[in-house]
Order: sequence, then structure tokens, then C-alpha cells
Amino acid sequence: MIEYTRHEMQPEPAAPIVVEVFKQPPVAPEIGMADVVVAAVGLTGVIMAGAVLAGLLAGGVIVWVKIARARSAPPPESGHARLRG
Repeated sequence: MIEYTRHEMQPEPAAPIVVEVFKQPPVAPEIGMADVVVAAVGLTGVIMAGAVLAGLLAGGVIVWVKIARARSAPPPESGHARLRG
């Protein structure tokens, strides 16, 4: 019977693995719940301000078109009265 020593049963060690370590970027600061809420409210405020401006612009265009049509409309037929303009 052949006996093996512990050294004979192990494989040859592989070549060492060399890892180069580069400078890591700085760690980002943690973001808390307050930061998230402030950012969400800020974004919502910007969206709301845009919606208000768009509504005012659309309303101004509608009023301007109505006034322009009223000025260029023919005079009312007899028996009818124009309430404005």
C-alpha cells in the first residue's frame, strides 16, 4: 500500500494575483428624508408655477380672441341688443 504525505496530495500553488488599487472617488454624503421632501416640494412648486403661467397665458389668449371677435362682429340685427362692446 502506498502512502501519500499531505504535501503530495495538494496541487501546486498558482501564480499570485496582483491587484492595483487606484484612488477611490470621495464618498457621497448621505441623503436624509428631509432632503428628499425638500427636493420633492421644490419640483412640485416648479411644476405648479409652470401650470399657473400656462393657464394665465391660455386665459389671456382666449379673452383677447373674444374681444377681437366682438370688435369685428357686424352690428346686431334689429330686435337684438349687444350687451357689451
